[in-house]
Amino acid sequence: MIVGFGGINPAGRVSFHHAYRRLVVEALSEADKTQTYRSLASLMNLTRDPNDATTRRYIDTHTLIRKIESYDTNKVLWQRSAKLAAVNNEPLEFVLAKRQLPDQLPADWDITVLNDREVKVRVADQLDVLFPDFRRAKVSSAGQVPTGFDPAALYQSRNHPRGLQLTVYGASDALRSTGITLDVLKNRVAPDKFAVYSGSAMGQLDADGYGGLMQNSLLGKRPTSKNTALGLPEMPGDFVNAYVLGSLGDAAGIIGACATFLYNVKRGLDEIRAGHKRVIMVGNAEAPVVAEVIEGYRTMGALAEDEELRALDPGATEPDHRRACRPFSSNCGFTVAEGCVFAVLMDDELAMELGAEILGSVGGIYVNADGFKKSISGPGVGNYLTVAKAMGLAKNMLGEEGLRRRTHMQAHGTGTPQNRVTESHILNELAKTFGIRSWPVAAIKAYVGHSMAPAGGDQLAAILGTWKHGWLPGITTIDHIAEDVHHSHLTLPMDHLELDKNQMDGAFVNSKGFGGNNATGFFLTPTKTEEMLQRRWGKEAMLAYRRKNEAVHAAAEEYDAAMDRGEIKPIYRFGEGVLEGSDLEISDKSIGVPGYANPVDLNIPNPHPDMFGD
Repeated sequence: MIVGFGGINPAGRVSFHHAYRRLVVEALSEADKTQTYRSLASLMNLTRDPNDATTRRYIDTHTLIRKIESYDTNKVLWQRSAKLAAVNNEPLEFVLAKRQLPDQLPADWDITVLNDREVKVRVADQLDVLFPDFRRAKVSSAGQVPTGFDPAALYQSRNHPRGLQLTVYGASDALRSTGITLDVLKNRVAPDKFAVYSGSAMGQLDADGYGGLMQNSLLGKRPTSKNTALGLPEMPGDFVNAYVLGSLGDAAGIIGACATFLYNVKRGLDEIRAGHKRVIMVGNAEAPVVAEVIEGYRTMGALAEDEELRALDPGATEPDHRRACRPFSSNCGFTVAEGCVFAVLMDDELAMELGAEILGSVGGIYVNADGFKKSISGPGVGNYLTVAKAMGLAKNMLGEEGLRRRTHMQAHGTGTPQNRVTESHILNELAKTFGIRSWPVAAIKAYVGHSMAPAGGDQLAAILGTWKHGWLPGITTIDHIAEDVHHSHLTLPMDHLELDKNQMDGAFVNSKGFGGNNATGFFLTPTKTEEMLQRRWGKEAMLAYRRKNEAVHAAAEEYDAAMDRGEIKPIYRFGEGVLEGSDLEISDKSIGVPGYANPVDLNIPNPHPDMFGD
């Protein structure tokens, strides 16, 4: 059961479908437009009237994919190596502060002390130097969180890498979106029945993370004590455990490149189905809009470069940043993005007991590698397996007509020439195989870019919004389907496509990652989920659930309204509620933990009874 959902991406706050509504804002009613712009204005710290046309234009141009704002793309630092040679065979001489002398003096340096602070250096031969230089970036588009949103200003961030700042905001948003407080959960769920599965695909690569660790010594600075620890890829999950939930439960950060979000959802699903866990937070954060990261992907030939973007639009003198990502059309590469998406999962019995919000449910997640590969970054056949298995599950859960007529696909849709061919072939061939004549396929990276680890979460957020409002976001950055795209059995809408909300049973998220990390998830709508619950628990139990849900729904709505008013800060409990061993109530049967009504049960069943005992 998906009972909470939150975070931040280039379209805005993820919870309560705010980010989704930004994608389809043109198709919304005036009331929904007003709510969308009001939420974004608050997020962006704008004091202007969000109903004013000028303000709305500003919000439109400062959300989604756009020109990079976090650094000057016309002036990216790039050290230039050079050799200084003497003129007329005379030695080189220069004055240097004593404190700037290298610890290991080059053998050909002759040092003369000038005073207490300075020395004169004579170099008989050439001198190797690095000049600070600047280059114009060849990629200047990225998916960035809305302009003016600063997660570091919302809590005591203490030089946290940006990915961890986004984590604190996103995990707090997801938890509070449930309408159920942490204290209520702790009164019902034992400490070891919680879990957090989270991480980042790349780690924290900005100056406060691994960027500082690797670069500071080369820039004349010192690495800090935080660079190594906070740069670790699993650190988003660690932050959720230590500062948001205070969890004593299971923890893992499963990394699968661009399929990372679905990998973690799969772990959560498996643990709940096995009865090992009852409440799980899954999700990821990534902040790769860093000059060095973008240059690295560019040199791979993976990104949409400015010059190539201009070439896609004959006569253009500037790249169209907003249309940098063009899935399934003439395109030239993907667009890096930042973001954070978390979901709260719960077993159905607990959800019924608490009256939790039903946003949908996880039908199944399938993961397959590619087998032998020619290129570690090239696609393989594993994604055929994941999509086919997810569709096979959907057919058995919904029936053939349910799969054929009441599902849609959120494609990986990166906007690369290779993806448009390979993914479209997978989806088209399997649609044909399962008897689907015209399968609706969306690709929201056209709006928000590719956020790496959280990318599947961006796709799932769009699905949840589509189920709520009925609009499938069109691929609005394109004006044609490329000739090499396979789409005889697909609908690739270039405008927002209205779906019949009464004819939606489920949807798919497809993810393809570097290294052969393929994952496809099948998710069920709230309506279908409630039908399943009623069959399992009965009508009376559903009536009781709905009565409990009234208060939970009201609490969730009040949180949403308070967020739009700017009244709520992220949860960040640094140093609060820290426990020592002496605080625990320990016996050979259980361990009691302060703050939790239920102890940790130590009566662990023997998993191999046939191998032990008499």
